[in-house]
Amino acid sequence: MDTSESSTEAKRHPSAQAGGASQEPAPSQEPAPETGDERPGAIHEEAAERPASAPRTGWRRWAMDTRPLRRPAYRRLWSSTIVTAVGSQLTAVAVPKQIYDITGSSAWVGYASLAGLVPMVVFALWGGAVADTMDRRRLLLITNTGIAVTSVLFWAQAATGLDSVAVLMVLLAAQQAFFGLNSPARNASIARLVPAGELPAANALGSTVMQTGLVAGPLLAGALIPVIGLPELYLIDALALCVTLWAVFRLPALPPLGEAAARRAGVRQIAEGFRYISGHKVLLLSFLADIVAMVLGMPRALFPQLAAQTYAPYGEGLALGLLFAAIPVGAVLGGLFSGTFSRARRHGWMVIGAVVGWGAAITGFGLSGNLWLAVAFLAAAGLADMISMVFRGAILLSAATDEMRGRMQGVFTVVVAGGPRLADVLHGTAGSAFGPRAAVAGGGLLVVAVMLLLATVMPALRRYRI
Repeated sequence: MDTSESSTEAKRHPSAQAGGASQEPAPSQEPAPETGDERPGAIHEEAAERPASAPRTGWRRWAMDTRPLRRPAYRRLWSSTIVTAVGSQLTAVAVPKQIYDITGSSAWVGYASLAGLVPMVVFALWGGAVADTMDRRRLLLITNTGIAVTSVLFWAQAATGLDSVAVLMVLLAAQQAFFGLNSPARNASIARLVPAGELPAANALGSTVMQTGLVAGPLLAGALIPVIGLPELYLIDALALCVTLWAVFRLPALPPLGEAAARRAGVRQIAEGFRYISGHKVLLLSFLADIVAMVLGMPRALFPQLAAQTYAPYGEGLALGLLFAAIPVGAVLGGLFSGTFSRARRHGWMVIGAVVGWGAAITGFGLSGNLWLAVAFLAAAGLADMISMVFRGAILLSAATDEMRGRMQGVFTVVVAGGPRLADVLHGTAGSAFGPRAAVAGGGLLVVAVMLLLATVMPALRRYRI
């Protein structure tokens, strides 16, 4: 499902190959998590051998599981995310705002979004292959430096009053290309930094931070633009990326395992990744679950129409803001109380239940004529989205070998970016034909029906556990 992009996973290989994907995966024999306690590349053998923590009691059973933060390397990577989750949203607000100020046209804002999407998709697929053939720490340093440089260039063009849409679109395309290269390496690295049993918790920690950034970043940008102006927003993002670079520099080396270092990243390696997915039904179903949930059930394209028509008595501006904020707020709440589910072992059933819950909540939203009830259903959908992100991410890392994890994360980045955009087209068209509430409710029901059908006819996901 949607997300931002921070999935985490485990260390198991599926014994289920094509034709036998219903078998449960066997544990992988990878090295212990690399904690970075001493020097880059050092492996702290005790990280995976520490005795299991005592069962949590009372309110702690409900609170976020913070065990992964005991791993110094993961803690550095996660702490850098706190800064960039907000900083990146400042740029995400500033770019369309500046383009609209220059052109006065929302169409140009849409063209800019497309200019960023295409290179991100292309370079995410290639970046996944690159992440499987070179030191991931080195790749993170290169790509984060590239993102920081583009942020500085954004600041420079705004500070000098260049007012060129072409320059903005080129910079946006470059920044999204660097992001496409960065994301697979970042996500694939987590399985080398924490043990398998803590991957759902690590994923919940990362997803909570990213969802918080989706809420706090735009609010902060809206408050700062009238005070400091657009150029300074870009500069704040660039400075935040310096913190990220320092955190990545402190990570241990993460070279490819086995024979992966001898390969080059190209079209052949990308194709191998897709063949790997088709041969491992658990991985294929994890991607299909996200596509089903997002394409059929993400109704954000209809929020403006619903705010202007169905919820107009509450005030169009208030309604629109609440509708857009409800899903990420629900996801953040789910992350804060992720201790209730992050230790679950039946990852497949957690994904199925979360996607069905998402569809049911979206159906309830479509049937709601009351704004506050609608917001409650969207928040419940956000909670389901968080659970799905946590366990789909865990499956991607635990059911794939390390030499394939980069490519799996590359495909994941494309699915996460592309699914909601396809949903915008589908829901916009259906809303015009059948009305917004009918389109939303119908999409939610389709999510429930298709997910249950997939779980029935392809049992591999139901049987997957760690």
